[in-house]
Amino acid sequence: MFTKILIANRGEIACRVIETARKLGVQTVALYSDADENAKHVAMADEAYRIGPPAVAESYLKGDVIIDVALKSGAEAIHPGYGFLSENPDFVESVGAAGLRFIGPSAEAIRAMGLKDAAKTLMEKAGVPVVPGYHGDNQDPAFLAGRAAEIGYPVLIKARAGGGGKGMRKVDRPEDFRAALEGAQREGLASFGDASCLIEKWITRPRHIEIQVFGDDHGNVVHLFERDCSLQRRHQKVIEEAPAPGMTEEMRAAMGAAAVRCAQAVDYSGAGTVEFIVDGSDGLHPDRFWFMEMNTRLQVEHPVTEAITGVDLVEWQLRVASGEVLPRTQDSLTINGHAFEARIYAEDVPAGFLPATGKLAHLAFSRRARIDSSVREGDTITLWYDPMIAKITVHGQGRDVALSLLDQAICETHVAGTVTNLEFLSALCRNPTFSAGDVDTDLIGRELDNLVSDRPVSSEMWVLAAALSQGVPFSDPMAGWSLWRALVRNVRLECSGEEREVEVVVRGPELALVSMDGASEEVEIRAGSDGECSVRIEGVRKKVSYSTVGSSLYIFDTGHTYHFDIKTFNTASGEDHANPELVVSPMPGSVKHLHVAVGDSVAKGDAVAVVEAMKMEHTLTALCDGVVREIPVGVGDQVDSGAVLVFLEQNDG
Repeated sequence: MFTKILIANRGEIACRVIETARKLGVQTVALYSDADENAKHVAMADEAYRIGPPAVAESYLKGDVIIDVALKSGAEAIHPGYGFLSENPDFVESVGAAGLRFIGPSAEAIRAMGLKDAAKTLMEKAGVPVVPGYHGDNQDPAFLAGRAAEIGYPVLIKARAGGGGKGMRKVDRPEDFRAALEGAQREGLASFGDASCLIEKWITRPRHIEIQVFGDDHGNVVHLFERDCSLQRRHQKVIEEAPAPGMTEEMRAAMGAAAVRCAQAVDYSGAGTVEFIVDGSDGLHPDRFWFMEMNTRLQVEHPVTEAITGVDLVEWQLRVASGEVLPRTQDSLTINGHAFEARIYAEDVPAGFLPATGKLAHLAFSRRARIDSSVREGDTITLWYDPMIAKITVHGQGRDVALSLLDQAICETHVAGTVTNLEFLSALCRNPTFSAGDVDTDLIGRELDNLVSDRPVSSEMWVLAAALSQGVPFSDPMAGWSLWRALVRNVRLECSGEEREVEVVVRGPELALVSMDGASEEVEIRAGSDGECSVRIEGVRKKVSYSTVGSSLYIFDTGHTYHFDIKTFNTASGEDHANPELVVSPMPGSVKHLHVAVGDSVAKGDAVAVVEAMKMEHTLTALCDGVVREIPVGVGDQVDSGAVLVFLEQNDG
């Protein structure tokens, strides 16, 4: 076993490799760009080296710099993770030439599988079924159009060096072929430096099922069963599961054997995934799957395979790369239960899944799931890298149980500071078609309107937000109100572009009467821990999770995040709302800002001061028109509940 390895990657996969290396007593060396100087993977590693500016072309793709760091640090091997240089055969050769071990397959194996057309020709020779199509070198548009006609429409045009959905076009009619080909060629050239395309038969009800394979340097190859990755958007995986719903033992054996032949054809060593397109129009049958491509690296979705097999695939990678024989034989590998993985992204789903940025002001993960993440509360999602926040993986003894666990884990994951796809993921878990296991790659596209529908802000949520805006408990009961008289607080809230005025009458540290739109509701809130509380509202008690950040309040409810801005906040004590010439603090806190000076004129509703209490800022407003007569406090002063911050002289009339 190695004593020290370098991880030529960042983020979640770097953290994942470090965890297993620690378990094996292997020291780790991390790399970081300027944008990642304070990243989690840097903090976890035994050593970390700066390699350049944030742009990946100037940092994580600088193979020569990475190899120099490995030699300087005394590392014996380089783990590439996935993405970046993980499938770059030139980098693999350079690693070997430097006397280091690449933790992955050979450069020859990567090259053999790197071009889709050459790989499919190789697979045909190895007896692996491939989709009917044209994978040759002739790129004349008229010739390709003729082959498409022979194959029969609809067809799929694919950039031969493509991946991640780039350079792919479905064509339904002959008259659309030329324009689609030109588009795929442009995208292939821009993304991969190769405009060549191949043509394949379009599968009417396609499913994406892949087989995890593993080989060693001693000629052994095994498969670790299948993963179903059919739930996709724009050819990007969203939720993965293992085993595949509806899979039969006959088809599993056929697909596993084909994947092993695929790996053996290139003398494969290390972790790899053989991806198949499957015709799911009439169930799963062993004569209806075809080779798509082989990913010569560890996959993002590898945790679901680990969950059902009990195997640590990263540990296998390190053992095989250090020269050991595969730890298990094929007949000793079994499937236990069912697993799902969902990818949490900072992205604006209603806007078309646009990547989002922001500081993670609040971040809490479910305790009932495995969490693979490289971000912590307080970290920032930037535009420089993939906006993934985490992967959630759950395992249960059946598909229904596992899917329910996934939905619960998603709903128990709370993020404030950026928009996320959490509500979209929860909607997928509850989609009847997906719940039934009737999956295919077009499911999200067909159901998209239902999956991203807006959830209106209910009156109950407005009432709850107004109550929570007072802090939990509401205030010090000895300072919060005058003798025999309740404390009245008026709050203006904004959520989803709508503003509401709400009155809160505090009756005790756990009890308040909230009035809005002419109706009143008694709310009882009992403080819990870690941003949780027990709420009784409209006669129903339930647990609520929330977070306050500055003047923002986030309420997390069954996978949805409600973001309330507290626009203004004023207080009056007594049945007659006290003296309107006094601006008082609603609770103990610190004066953060004064908007006025002595002699200033103000109008009713104008912002006068800002008080921070319980990590939340409250803007206090004037209760009447007038002139500022006295300000007995200064910025930074600590004040009690009910303390006068500003004295006004009310205008006559």
